[in-house]
Amino acid sequence: MGDTRPATRHTAQRTATGRRGAVVAALMLSMALAALDSTIVSTAVPQIVGDLGGFSVFSWLFSGYLLAVTVTLPVYGKLSDTFGRKPVLVAGTVLFLLGSLLCALAWNMGALIAFRVVQGLGGGALQGTVQTLAADLYPLEERPKIQSKLSTVWAVSAVAGPGVGGLLAAYADWRWIFLVNLPVGAVALWLIVRHLHEPRRESPARARADAGPGETPRARAGAGPEGTPRARADVDWAGALTVFACGGVLLTALVQGGVAWPWLSAPSLALFAAGLALAGLVVVVERRAAQPIIPGWVWRRRTIAAVNLALGALGLLMVAPTVFLPTYAQSVLELDPVSAGFVLSVWTLSWPVSAALSQHVYRRIGFRDTALLGIGAAALVLLAFPFLPYPGEAWQPTVLMLLLGAALGLFQLPLIVGVQSTVGWSERGTTTASVLFCRQTGQTVGAAVFGAVANGVLAARLGGAGDLDSVTGALASGPAREATRRAVADAVHAVYLGASCAAAVAFAVLLLVAPRRFPVLTRQGD
Repeated sequence: MGDTRPATRHTAQRTATGRRGAVVAALMLSMALAALDSTIVSTAVPQIVGDLGGFSVFSWLFSGYLLAVTVTLPVYGKLSDTFGRKPVLVAGTVLFLLGSLLCALAWNMGALIAFRVVQGLGGGALQGTVQTLAADLYPLEERPKIQSKLSTVWAVSAVAGPGVGGLLAAYADWRWIFLVNLPVGAVALWLIVRHLHEPRRESPARARADAGPGETPRARAGAGPEGTPRARADVDWAGALTVFACGGVLLTALVQGGVAWPWLSAPSLALFAAGLALAGLVVVVERRAAQPIIPGWVWRRRTIAAVNLALGALGLLMVAPTVFLPTYAQSVLELDPVSAGFVLSVWTLSWPVSAALSQHVYRRIGFRDTALLGIGAAALVLLAFPFLPYPGEAWQPTVLMLLLGAALGLFQLPLIVGVQSTVGWSERGTTTASVLFCRQTGQTVGAAVFGAVANGVLAARLGGAGDLDSVTGALASGPAREATRRAVADAVHAVYLGASCAAAVAFAVLLLVAPRRFPVLTRQGD
């Protein structure tokens, strides 16, 4: 009989490849769920309000979900480093699907908002753990492939969300917006449970305990049998609670400031004061914790700190196209909603292509210099927007969006792949979560800051107070229509100018803080 070992080995390799493909499919489905849910509700608001009421608080359908996702990212990142990715992703998916079912059963606006928060608690696990698992599954040279796939899924899902939500609300019922999550999520959950098998890893606490004379009692207490971590010692529940409370209070102040109440009003000042006090408490609690939720090394290491700040600036500048460009397209260019959506969506074509090709650039010049090239180009594109002619043609912002997507693909993916490659398995979840947390926080800050900028320009041009939504709603007729169109154009131009400044800040951070060569780990098993 011949030697069957080569055939057996090839069969095992095919099985492993097939299993990894199934896991990747689950990750893409999970990413689609998280991305869709951040935007799908927007076009169904009239039907939801008509059915449930609560017009005065409907904005919390978005804010509640965003807050829950953002503040839980650091917690889930640490939990995935402690217990592994699979249990965190499974628990997050179950929580997300439970929230979706409850949203579909909501009986009033208060209940729907509360259940959206439940969805967001699960969505935080989906976003952070999916990105971390992608780095675990692929070695450095193959990571651009999976990251570009996830970028494509995220971009397409986020842009398609409003259209899908509108179709379901118009031709079915708004509750189907949440019910469609259940079969998709169930498939993703089944694939994860069946095909994702993580090897045993030694916990950081056990590694320190085995290191010799320098060990600490807390480190030894954190290690269980065969290097598996014990939740009793490794999970900083006090830190998780204070991080959640601090983030929730500060993000609420940013989201509601200038909308529900003036920036300098008593509620706004009280929230900011409480947020700063909680931030101080976070520092105290985390300094005393054996395994903090937000460890100090996240900010002490130049590479991670620079990427955090740079992607925070990315989140800020992305507010300009995603929030203000559709208004510009409809109010200034007078496009219908579908055409306005197309002007925005074209960057979903160039972004993933650029991200996939970025590996050929950063392998030659490095992660930092590739990101510098991308964000430098993005700053120029954003700066060009205020110089578009008035009223202009639709192809002009469309071309700029294509170029912006290409530039940001060259910027974001090298930073994510690069920073994940500088840490081992036991720190990758925390690192990835810190990066995503900063990007999400940047978006929240950007929405608040640029909203104030746009409203300030409108007030100056039109000689009174008003916000962008109310002004654009009065554009249909009237003698002041042309003046209003020009005011909206000036407001959006000011926002894009601010976005170009955010891109310049990201460029400066990478140039001055990030090392030219990222300290990439060479061990494939890390």
